[in-house]
Amino acid sequence: MVGYAFMGAAHSQAWRTVNRVFDLPTRARMSLVCGRDAGKVADAADRLGWDAYTTDWRDLVASDDIDVVDVCTPGDSHAEIALAALAAGKHVLCEKPLANTISEARAMAAAAVTAQAAGVRSMCGFNYRRVPAVAMMRQLVADGRLGVIRHVRATYLQDWIVDPQFPLVWRLQRDRAGSGALGDIGAHIIDLTQYVTGQRITGVSAITETFVKERPLPAGSSGLAATVDGAAPTVDGADGHRPATGLVTVDDAAVFVARLDGGALATYEASRFATGRKNALRVEINGSLGTVAFDLERLNELEFYDATRPAAEQGFTRILVTEGEHPYMSAWWPPGHLIGYEHSFTHQARDFIEAVATGVDPAPSFVDGLQVQLVLDAVTRSAELGSSWTEVEPALATVAA
Repeated sequence: MVGYAFMGAAHSQAWRTVNRVFDLPTRARMSLVCGRDAGKVADAADRLGWDAYTTDWRDLVASDDIDVVDVCTPGDSHAEIALAALAAGKHVLCEKPLANTISEARAMAAAAVTAQAAGVRSMCGFNYRRVPAVAMMRQLVADGRLGVIRHVRATYLQDWIVDPQFPLVWRLQRDRAGSGALGDIGAHIIDLTQYVTGQRITGVSAITETFVKERPLPAGSSGLAATVDGAAPTVDGADGHRPATGLVTVDDAAVFVARLDGGALATYEASRFATGRKNALRVEINGSLGTVAFDLERLNELEFYDATRPAAEQGFTRILVTEGEHPYMSAWWPPGHLIGYEHSFTHQARDFIEAVATGVDPAPSFVDGLQVQLVLDAVTRSAELGSSWTEVEPALATVAA
């Protein structure tokens, strides 16, 4: 695994747990973790359960003992690591969004398609697909329980940078992150809604905004927390000395409308300035025969409205998605005993291992990751052009080209 911070910890828990919970055709051994700081990655290896560590990701790619490379770094290094790993015959799991640019994402998708012919598998890590309630939501749509899909409504709201004195971490720098709220959390709801509905976003009209243009330089960060660099030079101003700052080069919020290829109209909102909202992902699908809604902060539940019921019996039903027949749940606890955020990564590891072991291409593929990237790019271009309607090219067409 390359990277050991927030996502690295989540992935490590999944690799540690997956074979203890699921009966799989092969076992995952946590061989080698990589990070740039020798002291920190050594501590991470011990804490997270890895056999050894290195400060050069090329050691993972070159090792004959390693079959899988798991990429958990910021987006600016995804392409280089994943392309090298695929070329070396390693199966690759890469965090979302797939890359920072369309050209990188195209190259990754094309390399993944080529590698498939040699039996080398790859997957983009959109973990929310693996929440049992989300998988159940997709099943309801696929079974026709909602009828013709007419509306898709998706929001992902956080507030961890609402304080203008929060430091300039890498997620606020375009050269490291690619984009801001749009790529960080908007990518999740783009993928989730396309996955649940089975429909592709074909065009968008968007607005983006950066509310705080400059921030103090950071001393360090961990996950979504950070501290201001007290040793950085100060700037003299009318209000006295203040910490040196840097420019925020990504969006703080993105809002867009979209059309899906099945005819549905969709609205999306991604913001890291929604005061009071910590990790509020919500998706609602309205169809001709019913509605289904999912709220990440109520992860084990679905709201379902069945319009085919007699009028006197209609109303939203709360489905507690903890039964053994619900997706993934037979491996866990008795009905009514809840699971959490970390389980989605264990389910992701389960599906990836099973696909690799049985010679099946896992989903979401790098081509699926490219599809999300093409939507992100269209949103960015639309916002730059005054919210003009912007078409989204199909990912398979762009890979073939």
